[in-house]
Amino acid sequence: MKISNSIEMINSDVCFQTGDCRRFRLRAAAIIIEDGCVLFAGNDSEKYYYSIGGAIELGETAESAVLREVLEETGVPYEIDRLAFIQENFFRRDDGMLNGLACHEITFYFLMKPCGTRELNSNSKTLNDTIPEHMYWLPIDKMSEYEAYPKFFREKLKDLKPYVEHIVTIQ
Repeated sequence: MKISNSIEMINSDVCFQTGDCRRFRLRAAAIIIEDGCVLFAGNDSEKYYYSIGGAIELGETAESAVLREVLEETGVPYEIDRLAFIQENFFRRDDGMLNGLACHEITFYFLMKPCGTRELNSNSKTLNDTIPEHMYWLPIDKMSEYEAYPKFFREKLKDLKPYVEHIVTIQ
């Protein structure tokens, strides 16, 4: 769907790309913690781990989006505990599906209620449903050993505040 000559909407997601290689995306993501580990996703086309979640669709609340994304990616109907972080992320990628794009992403990170188990029923795929995603439980106290995004999880998950934190990341 074109909304002007220089901006193109991507599906019904709150995501658009300009003709001059800039991309904006509004995301909802989950923080799922079980037994001192946090759940991340990964796939065979990227060399890093990333948070569970995805784009918010037009007309969809962030809460609805995170519940939908978590169920799609894990196969488990987790419940929301509370909003923990809002991140404004500015980054540029020189590889993968975002190669050459200057990205501006705003993400709402929701802490999910634990289920008491790490068992998942994931059949998640990424990149237009072509590449399988894999789920990984990474120990919070060893996060610095992994190439995992968002990087602020390394310290912030060790001492979660009872209020929403605003994080600005410029890479």
